[in-house]
Amino acid sequence: MKKCPYCAEEIQDAAIKCKHCHEFLDGTTRPAIAANPIPWYFRTTFIVIAVCSVGPLALPLIWWRPQTSRTWKIVLTVVILILTVICWKITTDALHTLKQYYNQMNNF
Repeated sequence: MKKCPYCAEEIQDAAIKCKHCHEFLDGTTRPAIAANPIPWYFRTTFIVIAVCSVGPLALPLIWWRPQTSRTWKIVLTVVILILTVICWKITTDALHTLKQYYNQMNNF
């Protein structure tokens, strides 16, 4: 038995990785993916869900995301704003139509 140089816990003599602190004993580092993960709020799936849920309120997630180029940020912003205006127009037209139907029903 020997002590881990990182956490000082007892480990086997033939151990390659400490079972307590999960550090490699030969001096190698962890894989690069685990060392620098993308935050969950910059992942594409989260941004798509946010845009579908709250529309243009999710635009800061796109603009603060470091992996996206400036051109894509501009294109996505324009597309999201156009879709928001279209949805707003459809909603107001539907409400206006419902109001007209309600007024016609009250007249009878």
